[in-house]
Amino acid sequence: MTWQDAAVIVVVLTVLVALTTRSTRGWIVGTRGFAREAAIVFALFGMWQYAAAQSITRVTGAIAHGREIWHIERVLHLPSEVSLQRLVLPYPSIVRLSNLYYAGLHFPITIAFLIWLWVRHRDRYPVVRNTIAIATGACLLVQMIPVAPPRMLPEVGFVDTALRYGQSVYGPTGRGMADQLSAMPSIHVAWAVLVGVVVVAVSTSPWRWLAAGHAVLTVLVVVVTANHFWADGIVAVALLGLGYALATGVPRLARGLQARRAAAIAPAGVRPALVGAYGGTAYDGADANQNARAVSPNGHRASSASTENERLAYATRSANGRSWVCDQSEPHWSREAP
Repeated sequence: MTWQDAAVIVVVLTVLVALTTRSTRGWIVGTRGFAREAAIVFALFGMWQYAAAQSITRVTGAIAHGREIWHIERVLHLPSEVSLQRLVLPYPSIVRLSNLYYAGLHFPITIAFLIWLWVRHRDRYPVVRNTIAIATGACLLVQMIPVAPPRMLPEVGFVDTALRYGQSVYGPTGRGMADQLSAMPSIHVAWAVLVGVVVVAVSTSPWRWLAAGHAVLTVLVVVVTANHFWADGIVAVALLGLGYALATGVPRLARGLQARRAAAIAPAGVRPALVGAYGGTAYDGADANQNARAVSPNGHRASSASTENERLAYATRSANGRSWVCDQSEPHWSREAP
């Protein structure tokens, strides 16, 4: 899929979301939410493809940067990618399958994973979506520094396996050299590791370990096909960790600030508990029209009806049993019937 294909899909999905904005029917609300999230994912993929294909990714120094990574890995005593590739080269079938795995399964598996997460574990979806968005954006920024993949260093001993077996998506020079010089970091590895970690963490099925196997296999495939160094994957995983830290830390900070704001204007004796918070344990805004429940700091139950607009609400019960609610869109506390 090219970035142009992804752009067309994003436009179609965006129009679908816009046309159904005012509808409150259950199935339309669900379809609209799915279309919105799918548009985000395809936009990320399109940005990746577009950035790789543009001349803004300068070719100057790319080969030298690739050699520098190779030498740094030797200083750090990382395993030799050349040695691993030589173990596989005598087996053409394995090499061909590796080429196909690298070129064809990366994006479909990620899409299937996100659909599964949306349908089966929607409370976890927003953090994962934000993590993948931040990590991919960070990878694109780093890729503005051109780095040649190992297959462009034949003097070291690397073999371009896809070119050897006529499976290259680039050819000898590709669609211009720039699209081949975004080896650092590896988005293939970043997305595969995210899939593996999340599926193992949230699923209870014994089949969840296949996702972990996908992550490991992707790391091996990108090295065996000489498309990435070990370092490319290491940096990608580090950026993935950064993405997760920001995806969870920023909302947590925002919730803390909202809680202080709510507490500052709360009636005397009322201690607010946060419910309906985006990314919180009680309610996630990605799940529209869901009733959220939480336990307030004073031990009483608190509840709030959420909306598709992901509004933050604070609720608690005072000592006399009356319920107090503070919505961020209305900066005041109101008392409800007990």
